[in-house]
Amino acid sequence: MLHGWIVLDKPVGLGSTTAVSAVKRILREASEPKTKVGHGGTLDPLASGVLPIALGEATKLAGRILDGTKAYEFTIKFGAETDTLDAEGDVVATSEVRPTLEEVEAALPRFSGHIEQAPPAYSALKIGGKAAYARARAGEEVQTRPRLVAVHELSIRHPCESRGPAIFGEQRDSRFRGNDELTLSCTVSKGTYIRSLARDIAHALGTVGHVSYLRRTRAGPFSLSQAISLDFLEEAAKSRGLTETVLPLTAALDDIPALPVTPDQARLLRHGQMLFGFPAKPGLQLATSENTPVALVEASADGLKVVRGFNL
Repeated sequence: MLHGWIVLDKPVGLGSTTAVSAVKRILREASEPKTKVGHGGTLDPLASGVLPIALGEATKLAGRILDGTKAYEFTIKFGAETDTLDAEGDVVATSEVRPTLEEVEAALPRFSGHIEQAPPAYSALKIGGKAAYARARAGEEVQTRPRLVAVHELSIRHPCESRGPAIFGEQRDSRFRGNDELTLSCTVSKGTYIRSLARDIAHALGTVGHVSYLRRTRAGPFSLSQAISLDFLEEAAKSRGLTETVLPLTAALDDIPALPVTPDQARLLRHGQMLFGFPAKPGLQLATSENTPVALVEASADGLKVVRGFNL
């Protein structure tokens, strides 16, 4: 049975749940033993990029990916705001104002660090037990409460392009070329909505806008350099090379130090028992026995307490 991660480069138009279903189908057609499959963070159908898919015991770590930082490239199209804050929605406001690169650059520090942000009306956020998007689609007026999020990095990339940092030169104060779009890159905390970030940046510049392009370049420890397409995964399955596409369970724990334990100690941890008096540096660690993950443990002066056990 496979235990680990498939890092998908999700295409535009495919939902996260549909992507999980596609992976299940590929595993089934490859005659792999039935196993749990889940994802490490929803990615909108209109967005592309990194979608970690957890297999088997790795599903126990999906929450760590959900709570981790994410990185994106996104394009703001100025001049029109939509009800969904992306290209799929209906236009609800327009403006003839187009900011300069200098104005955008000056405004970005206001959106770095810890900021308050109101989630989009079209989001999975629950309001009174019902998803905000369901209320919005039913014609209800949705008011979401601002909440604190963290924007760790926010920078301009070249106007109308998503490759390489912006090089302004003599064009520094010029209006945007092409379709009045600007691409930025950011690293953000859990719960940050890029569509809301684009909306708020546009408002701060005295205009309106929406996200016309969104690509996730990192989710927790996983990046685009590790991502593969569904077509590649399917071909690997057909050629019996599926295991080569699966990253180990520990790939999601690259920031957690390993802590060797004996086979007898491993047996106790697998049963959820605490190891009293175990000498270890305080904090979260990965207990391993003969290089096999046993459990995530919290080390303290009292010993090792199991946080999450693995049946491997």
